[in-house]
Parts: sequence; structure tokens; C-alpha cells
Amino acid sequence: MQLIACPWCGQREETEFHYGGQAHIAYPEDPYALDDEQWAQYVFFRDNPKGPFAERWVHSAGCRRWFNALRDTVTHEFLAVYTGATPPSTTSTAPAAPQRKGQEASR
Repeated sequence: MQLIACPWCGQREETEFHYGGQAHIAYPEDPYALDDEQWAQYVFFRDNPKGPFAERWVHSAGCRRWFNALRDTVTHEFLAVYTGATPPSTTSTAPAAPQRKGQEASR
């Protein structure tokens, strides 16, 4: 079971939360001016990166408040949880993994 840190309630089990999609998607200034293709782009098309990704989450079984999270889509690890409009810096200070004998460092 993965724990997710709610900014207001603290760490809780993942079953208490629901995913809300990609974070920081601006609503169109004039939605009536969009043609069908532009509206479809806004509604259905989202980024799908490999690595850190800003997402919206709601603590549906707790405080019912929305927040943003920066999550690694490869490891599913939550790198940061925040309530503002900009993700915090996630530069890691962890030491590099030890190399096995005969293994080159990948760049």
C-alpha cells in the first residue's frame, strides 16, 4: 500500500485519494471561439511523460480538498505535494547508486 501525503491531513493510504488528471491546464479564455479540433485538444489530449509529472489529486475519503503532486510516472513515487501553482524544486541529494564491476555509468 502506498502512502500519499495530504497537505492538510498528513500521510494516508492511497485508497483515500482519487486522481484528477494533469495539473496546471489553463481553461480557454474564450471557449466559444474554439472549433471542434481545438476543443478536443483541450478536453482529451494531455502530456504523457516518462518521469516527473505534475498531477491533481483529491483526498476524497478525508478532507475532500484538491492539491497538486509531482509524481514520477516510472516509479510511481510522489516527489512533492504542494498547493500552489508551481511545483517545488525536486533536485535530489541522494548519493548515486554503486556501480557493478564492468558496468559503465549511463548518461
